Amino acid sequence: MRKNDQDLEARITTYQHLTVKRYRFSDVKKITKSFKYKLGQGGYGGVYKGKLFDGRIVAVKVLNASKGNGEEFINEVASISRTSHVNIVSLLGFCLEGRKRALIYEFMANGSLEKFIHNEDPLKNTPHLEWSKLLQIAAGIARGLEYLHRGCNTRILHLDIKPHNILLDEDLCPKISDFGLAKLCLKKESIVSMLGARGTIGYIAPEVFSRNFGGVSYKSDVYSYGMMILEMVMGGRKDTRVGVSQTSEIYFPDAIYQRLEEDNNLRLRGVITTSEENEIARKMIVVGLWCIQTNPPDRPSMSRVIEMLEGSLEALRTPPKPFIFAPRSLETLHAVSTGKSSTISVSNL
Repeated sequence: MRKNDQDLEARITTYQHLTVKRYRFSDVKKITKSFKYKLGQGGYGGVYKGKLFDGRIVAVKVLNASKGNGEEFINEVASISRTSHVNIVSLLGFCLEGRKRALIYEFMANGSLEKFIHNEDPLKNTPHLEWSKLLQIAAGIARGLEYLHRGCNTRILHLDIKPHNILLDEDLCPKISDFGLAKLCLKKESIVSMLGARGTIGYIAPEVFSRNFGGVSYKSDVYSYGMMILEMVMGGRKDTRVGVSQTSEIYFPDAIYQRLEEDNNLRLRGVITTSEENEIARKMIVVGLWCIQTNPPDRPSMSRVIEMLEGSLEALRTPPKPFIFAPRSLETLHAVSTGKSSTISVSNL
């Protein structure tokens, strides 16, 4: 056994008290019928549909042995195994046999939120989400994050909140998934130490890749959440994503703020036919803009976000226009850093 594999085995044994079943790789092959039904593919590896021996349908993520040193695998097992919440995806088991690694989750029938936001393929029969359902999804994600930040014995920072990592069950109930970049910290710790940056371009809080903006904390998840719900309202950024310069000359939130300020047609993702729908859309925009304030202390907690989403639009103040920080490439991220050498760990878009 290689030294790295031995280290992973030693670390995983420290979590044996957690109630997650360990499977052999031969079991994983039986569960997935030798990886017959592929659900998706990412930089981490493939995801396959399977059935446990008790009949439960599951999604099995098989990690590439060549990707990293197993840190994301350990993060996933260590963090998600501590959770139990309706808005957090359940980890039902894992496999670790040398370089063979797999994670077994509850199956989410409707896939990721991303496909509902970026539903541009007429050949795909993706149902349209009503504004009331979008609000319910946004509130559900907020409750999941509030639980991670305040409801666990150990505070969990997700650090990669984005539509792709929000899964929807058969009832469109949202569940936060993919804890590979998560950080665990004591509740009394407000700031966590972190080497380099992590996350997805366009959702990363400024302080995650440059400490000049402050320390990394649960407010970093709040920022990512804000960018995500703005995207939910606007119907996706297409080529306006940070780091893509073909068509966009203006930072995504800057354009939204300008339209909101001028009370112009916001050009939202769907048709608004009632005053209630208009209130939902504008409420989500205001909440999103509060969440992406540049200064972390100016962002609301997730508890406050839930209050704002459940309250009336009239009770909300329009947030001050944040200092817009729109890095257009990884090179820009390096250029604005503190000058120290650091590796930016950016997951696939």
